[in-house]
Amino acid sequence: MPTAATDNADSLLAGRAIPVAAPIAIPVPVPVTVPVPDTRPVDLPDGLVRVRVWDLPTRVFHWSLASAIAGLVATGYAGGAWIDWHARIGSLVLALLMFRVLWGFVGGSWSRFAVFVPTPAQLKRYLRGEAGPDAETGHSPLGALSVLAMLGVLLLQAASGMVSDDGAGFTGPLNEYVSSASGLLATALHKDVGQWLLLALVLLHVLAIAYYRIVKRKRLVQAMVGGDKLLPAAAATRSVRDNAGTRALALTLFVGCLLVVQGGIGG
Repeated sequence: MPTAATDNADSLLAGRAIPVAAPIAIPVPVPVTVPVPDTRPVDLPDGLVRVRVWDLPTRVFHWSLASAIAGLVATGYAGGAWIDWHARIGSLVLALLMFRVLWGFVGGSWSRFAVFVPTPAQLKRYLRGEAGPDAETGHSPLGALSVLAMLGVLLLQAASGMVSDDGAGFTGPLNEYVSSASGLLATALHKDVGQWLLLALVLLHVLAIAYYRIVKRKRLVQAMVGGDKLLPAAAATRSVRDNAGTRALALTLFVGCLLVVQGGIGG
């Protein structure tokens, strides 16, 4: 039964608009697309493609050898107590060279001797300027010859150092297996011939890098750091295999070379 109070309330509400709650907007999830990186050679604006030429083991070998050569020169000229470090670094260089020889048969295609060592006909065509576009994908024919010369001189230095006798108290770890005359001859080869051949080859290597950078506008150092080269799209080859499997194989080979060197010295 309506009362006076309810009548007054109804009369008050009759002149007012009752507020209605606004609808709540529920956000609809938007699907997010994660871009997948494209690992294929990417076309560059100037018609070049990026191709993996030097695998990681080849690059690590290159820079390890360069650092070791610098250490050999520094410790060799320092003399005194540093000569023991000279011998240790020489053993490391020998292991590196053994690894590089093995990697020249099982490594990435452009690191293999069968691929980068030129035939006389290939060298002749290159010198005449008639070589194909892939002549400088890896090592150029002249660059390949310099690589072989560097490896040969370093092997000569390592071998002569192992049997050397400087007549002032230092003898190589394998000196006991050769005659005194042979040890002295090895020392003369090591100090008077080998070191100058090595320094000449290093200088030639640096000058060649500068020539390619300044004249040919090619960044050889960058390629040996990152592994990739920018090649014409029409002539570009496939990237070399450079994955966990090849790197594990390289590490196994290098550890084996280290063990052989240490075992030979210790034996």
